[in-house]
Order: sequence, then structure tokens, then C-alpha cells
Amino acid sequence: MKKALMFVGLLLVSSFSTLFSGAASAAYPERSIRVVMPYPPGGGGDLLLRTMQASLEKQLGQNLIIDYKTGAAGNIGTHDVVRAAPDGYTLLMAPTNNFVINQYLFDSMGFDPLKALAPISLVVEQPYLLLISNALPAKNYAEFAALAKKSGSALNYGSPGTGTVPHISGLMLARHLGAPMMHIPYRGSQPGLQALAGNETQMFIASYGIAAGQINGGKARPIAVASSQRLKSLPDVPTTEQAGIPPGIVLGNWWGLAAPQGTDPAIIKRLSDAVRQALNEPEIQGKLVEQGSIAVGSKPDEFKQVLQTEAKSWQAIIKQTGVRLEK
Repeated sequence: MKKALMFVGLLLVSSFSTLFSGAASAAYPERSIRVVMPYPPGGGGDLLLRTMQASLEKQLGQNLIIDYKTGAAGNIGTHDVVRAAPDGYTLLMAPTNNFVINQYLFDSMGFDPLKALAPISLVVEQPYLLLISNALPAKNYAEFAALAKKSGSALNYGSPGTGTVPHISGLMLARHLGAPMMHIPYRGSQPGLQALAGNETQMFIASYGIAAGQINGGKARPIAVASSQRLKSLPDVPTTEQAGIPPGIVLGNWWGLAAPQGTDPAIIKRLSDAVRQALNEPEIQGKLVEQGSIAVGSKPDEFKQVLQTEAKSWQAIIKQTGVRLEK
């Protein structure tokens, strides 16, 4: 009799817990949502999030608060999300680095993003442009390659930070050319682009959305785009393949949205649906084209599969390049 009563009691507790969880997720969100951006303002992800912000806020009925927590190649902001309560009120908007690269760059981060984060959606792909200073005599990739390999040539390439995709791509390109180019890391893309515009560096890799000002102002020259097709916003710029750059050297980037592991799947789905709906809006699609971004809007399971596949690829790339960073 006691065992039967205990069993019934457990069933009631389980039922009430399920009902409570369902009611909580149905009411979500009941307050503002903090979205952590692990890089400085003005970068590609910041531009993307601000493009989508009004639509997401309208759908969710709450404000999105963008919280910039920078440093350690995005690890500081990412770790902040990992340690947050899995209640849907702290999210991460981050690039390739913070999902599938940094765990192979750093000896110890204190967490594995593949295990510590719950994927919501791969939001956009952001093909990177290979940019050179307009102060150089080179007008295309072939001329730049010849200049970089020239004896006595001392060229620098900048990046938005050590260990980022632009840094690793620049390193692999320099090695491919056999050119002794020096890497200069900056705190984000904007100061790096300013250095390129001032000819402090002669090469930089960035998305069109954040480099448009320097390109249109005649301070930076795009000579290739790391994509299978040319950008609609820059139809005269060849793809890396068309320019003569072997595959797997200058790599592209993407931005994804995630929550702390353990977040209610119903909340994850609600957020993922909101992202896809925002990306389907013609006005947002038009702005993404202007930014040189390609809308994706994957479902959580689809994003998870992408992460698992790309993590293996990046692990091999990091091993090949030998790049390592301290914690």
C-alpha cells in the first residue's frame, strides 16, 4: 500500500513539474532578453543583430538588450552565457570562432562550446572579402601575390584578433605565397580596417557590411570574396577560385544564436522560429544583401549538425597551422 501511494505521489509530482514547465515556456518571454555580443560594437555580428532587432522584439514582445563582453577571442562573452541560467533570458550571438574553433586554439577555456551551448539557429553566412590597401600599386590578387613574394617586400596583414578566422586565413595565405607577412591583431574589425585605410597594414579580411565605408571611400580594395559565387553588392569582385586562390585558404564566416545548455526546448524553438521569420522579411533580406550576408535561419537540429561537422574541419586546420593561444 505504501509503495503504491509513493508511486502515485511521484506521478503527481512529475505531472505538476511537466505542467509547470509547459506553462513557464508558454509564457516566455516575460521580460527583456540579454544578447551577449563577445566582440566590440560595429562588427559584423553587431550589424546583423541590429538589422534583426526590431523584428525579433515585435515577435517576442520584449526588448533585446545587446551586452558587449569582449576579450580573449570572444571567450569572455561566450563563457558569460555558458554560466548563465538556462532560462532563455541570456543568449549568445557569435561567429564561427566561438562555436567550433577556440576550443582547439586554447589549451584550456574551462568549457566546451559544443557541450555547454544549446544551438538555436545558424543565422547568416558572411563571406569574407580579401582586402588590400589602396595605397598599394596592386590592382588584383595576381599583382598583390607578386608584390607580397617580391624580395624585400615587407607587408603586414591585420585581423580583428588573434585566432579569428581572418587571422588564420591570413596566415594560411601568407604561407601559401611564401611571403614573410607580419600579423598585427586589433581589438575588433573597425580599428583593423582603419589601420588598413591608413596603410599601417596592407591586407585585411572582413565582411562587406563592415568594410563598405573603406571600399566606397577608396581606402580599401576588395580583390576576392571567399564564396562560391560573387556578392550581389560587389559583382565585379571575383570569388577566391576565380582569382586563383586555392580552396581552403581564405575562409568564410557565419554567425549563430545559442543559449546555455539545459534551456527548455520549447524556448529554443520559439527563438529559432522568430529568427527564421525575421530573415523572411523582405526589408531585412534587402539589408542583408547590402551587408554582403546570406540568410540561413536553420532549425536547432540543423545548426547542431553544422557545428559537429565544422568542428572536425577546424580541428584539422588548427593542427595544420600550429596556431595556439594562451588562456
